[in-house]
Amino acid sequence: MLKQYKIIDNKLVENGAEDCLVSVYIRPDDNEKKYLVNNIGLDEHTLNSALDPEELSRIEFEANHTAIIIKGPKRYTVEDNFIFKVSSIGIFVFPDKLIIVQNDDTELFDGRQFLKVRSIPDILLKVIFRSIKHFEEHLNVIHKVSSELECEINKALNNKDLFHMFNLEKSLVYYLKAISSNNKLTDKIKLNAARLGLTQEDTEFIEDVIIESSQCYEEANTYLQVISNLMDAWVSMVSNNLNIRMKTLTMLSICIMLPTFIVSLFSMNVALPLPQQEALFPFWIVSGTALFSVIIIIFFWRYRKW
Repeated sequence: MLKQYKIIDNKLVENGAEDCLVSVYIRPDDNEKKYLVNNIGLDEHTLNSALDPEELSRIEFEANHTAIIIKGPKRYTVEDNFIFKVSSIGIFVFPDKLIIVQNDDTELFDGRQFLKVRSIPDILLKVIFRSIKHFEEHLNVIHKVSSELECEINKALNNKDLFHMFNLEKSLVYYLKAISSNNKLTDKIKLNAARLGLTQEDTEFIEDVIIESSQCYEEANTYLQVISNLMDAWVSMVSNNLNIRMKTLTMLSICIMLPTFIVSLFSMNVALPLPQQEALFPFWIVSGTALFSVIIIIFFWRYRKW
């Protein structure tokens, strides 16, 4: 799918004109890929890398354009099962146009920073900035979801909630890797500001992008540490509760085994120093001895504070 934009009154407006300034290809098919490679002059390997979610952020300077790959959060769906994934966005900067290629149908120009755009480098930096803000929005969602799962786990610990929390932890690992990759990209863009044709205003804006990206990384890292510590605490709680139950079951087993041993001892077909016929007190002696053994075990259990 192709969307085309043009700057009208300092705003990006979708118009579909052939002389558009910005072209956005969403999940391009084979014909669109051939057009981009053969007619526009994009490198086929770089184009495929821009559609690969595993690709890291990078910048490459070609003969007639600059190829940039940035990372962004993928749109979440119910099928993802609490796993927030990462996608790649390819940005190809030409002197007179900007081509963007992405697999995920994510809106790139919906932030307030796009209320006023000036040039191609300005759009480029604001797309990167929008990607960082998109990460922050997803991090806030992850934080809210993890808080709800924490409440559910505190009420009743079950495997389903723990599995969802583990997926959130894994998602944050992916996000940290992607945000760190974007951080390195923004540093390279700053170093190559003159080569990209950035103005003084663009250079100042890239400083804000670098700061925002660093804050986003710290936020993701903080959430990851919190969830990791919670997971470790829950594992310790489960292990401790298991030990307590095993200890209780062991003591109950002893309370059952010792009286059983005493009764079995007096019921064997051997001569005992107690009357065997026409007397009830041997029965009560055996029963009392069995009960006394249970009392002794319980007293010893409480005394040792087991």
